[in-house]
Amino acid sequence: MTTVRQRRGGRVTEGAEDQPSEEKNVKSDGDVLSDHTGGKLWNILSITLGGIVAIGVGLLTSFYVATLHENDLWFSNIKEVEREISFRTECGLYYSYYKQMIQAASIQQGLHGLVYDNKTESVRTINILERMNVYQEVFLSILYRILPIQQYLEPVYFYIYTLFGLQAVYVFALYVTSWLLSGTWLSGLLAACWYITNRIDTTRVEFTIPLRENWALPFFAVQIAAITYLLRTHLQPAQERLTLLAVFIATFLFSLTWQFNQFMMLIQALALFILDCFDMLPTAKVTWLYIIQISGLLLVCVLQFFNSMILGSLLISFNASVLIARTIQKNLKKGNLFNRLGKLILHVLLVSSLTLLVNKFIKKSLNLESDEHIFKFLKAKFGFGSTRDFDANLYLCEEAFGLLPLNTFSRLSDTLLFYVYIFSLFPLTVAALIVAFRNLSGSNQVQEKAEYTITLKPDAAYNLIHTVLFGCLALSTMRMKYLWTSHMCVFASFGLCSTEVWRLILKCVHLYTSQRTQMIKYSIPIITLLYISYKFWPGIMDELSELREFYDPDTVELMNWIKSNTPNTAVFAGSMQLLAGVKLCTGRTLTNHPHYEDKHLRERTKQIYQIYAKRSPEDVYRILQSFGTDYVILEDSICYERRHSRGCRLRDLLDTANGHIMDGLGESEPDLKPSLYPRFCEEIKKNLPSYTLRFIRVFQNKTFHVYKLAKYK
Repeated sequence: MTTVRQRRGGRVTEGAEDQPSEEKNVKSDGDVLSDHTGGKLWNILSITLGGIVAIGVGLLTSFYVATLHENDLWFSNIKEVEREISFRTECGLYYSYYKQMIQAASIQQGLHGLVYDNKTESVRTINILERMNVYQEVFLSILYRILPIQQYLEPVYFYIYTLFGLQAVYVFALYVTSWLLSGTWLSGLLAACWYITNRIDTTRVEFTIPLRENWALPFFAVQIAAITYLLRTHLQPAQERLTLLAVFIATFLFSLTWQFNQFMMLIQALALFILDCFDMLPTAKVTWLYIIQISGLLLVCVLQFFNSMILGSLLISFNASVLIARTIQKNLKKGNLFNRLGKLILHVLLVSSLTLLVNKFIKKSLNLESDEHIFKFLKAKFGFGSTRDFDANLYLCEEAFGLLPLNTFSRLSDTLLFYVYIFSLFPLTVAALIVAFRNLSGSNQVQEKAEYTITLKPDAAYNLIHTVLFGCLALSTMRMKYLWTSHMCVFASFGLCSTEVWRLILKCVHLYTSQRTQMIKYSIPIITLLYISYKFWPGIMDELSELREFYDPDTVELMNWIKSNTPNTAVFAGSMQLLAGVKLCTGRTLTNHPHYEDKHLRERTKQIYQIYAKRSPEDVYRILQSFGTDYVILEDSICYERRHSRGCRLRDLLDTANGHIMDGLGESEPDLKPSLYPRFCEEIKKNLPSYTLRFIRVFQNKTFHVYKLAKYK
């Protein structure tokens, strides 16, 4: 197994701040009117300083994660095969296409190899650009080939530095979003500091570099920043058009770089739908955002050779249904409270029904089944589906797809982030409910005294519902926490630096004055920043000084043996995770791999995994031969797995799917029966004639056993 080991030697003032809305010198969105040249100059200086700090913090974050990666693996000192093995599981698969493009005789030949790939899945030619989101690897490899940097920078460093550079974009976007919401760049600085000090829960880029989310989330953050700016009132037409263009570009890049983009944007579309129903966002801007989501996704669909998973996405069906429903219900936002509630319920039912009908029609017409494993997983997770489905259980048994662990909140609380987040969430949620009720009842049209009016700006309303919905996603699925925790940093810092939040709280306790609000909104964030610096700076320095080294001799030995002792055309079978490394390190052909968004591949993987089930040698030999297998790799860590409890080990999932009783003490379902055969991965090591006739052991070490399929009739 891959491990790491210890090395053996070798007071701040702002110009552009929100002011109380009831003061007469306030323009829309709380921008202060500068009545003299000095005020304008101070405004420019403040924005310039804030921008410099944003860029600086982003670059520091990039340097920080790059240093952690180097210190953890001693990446600059280890061999190329060790560097490639460090790209674990699907990360190695994605990086292999970058390597393939770099090593191709020409760019055209490299692209041809991806479009007509017959090494990723044996006895089958697939289009990698259609199946997987690897345009970023293609673009980066072309850039590396045409730039005069080959003699100065190795391809692997060009790749990882690009990903670490995107972290600077990510933090910059979070900083800007918080700044836009609060009106002070102090809020952005606090958001960036929280992102860094909560690194364990906000990113995993330093040890899963090529993972699709590490490419996509920076663009998602840019999109959220652009939407936040778009929802400000009184934008000039030119500003609005440029912002819509920025939203489109960010949406397109986010969609292009991650296969799960459609599910994230569906949640975003739900947020827009909810706010539009309660008249908390301008309808015209919401319509543009729906159209941008659809057009961005369809453009990606074209680039991915009309990928079926995109065409059958719920996002396209939902957005189209919302736009259709609007044309049917034209007077949705007119009438009294009960009238509007009735229309709203009917609207929700209409959109839901249309979404399901449109989606079912598309999938039925095109015979789409690419994402059915995701819905199986969701049904099983929430108790609506069979728990014997192999694909569903494969996800259910992984910790990453379980509920968010409670210790996450204790870590987030250590930095005060979670406490401040709840502090900000509560008053803004109350304000949103009041505004929503007032909008539905039509009482917003009644003139009220300013000091008793509770308002919520559209940009704040969007970020509120965004954080709530993505919080629900993170609570239900741990792997998705990175979408929530990064925005949590933005939302908490906004709440702590927001004039609106402090004004609302101080009014509730009858202590509100404009001067007191301004004093609190600056002093408390500064105190928080000082506390975070005092408590966590020594730990960060210790972390940066801790030196480790990559250490996985068994896998290195296996990869070197494959390269030296097997033909280039050899086909290998084994676990998805290991085979991704085999492709990257050796270039050999695979029977299966970790990119699971294809029904044929899922069925193939289940068949290949019978090497860990209770099956006869004849059955296993027949299955492997049907996929053109030359060698099969067995892993003791899977055959004798102890990481998961009984019922969640891979062999248990296979036994249940095959209708066999699981090994070990514990109850089994009554209709499961004992297998007629022992477990293949255990029995093959006994060198019985029925096994040695078909499988010849050609390599073994403490972790791996490689068998060559004999020519047996």
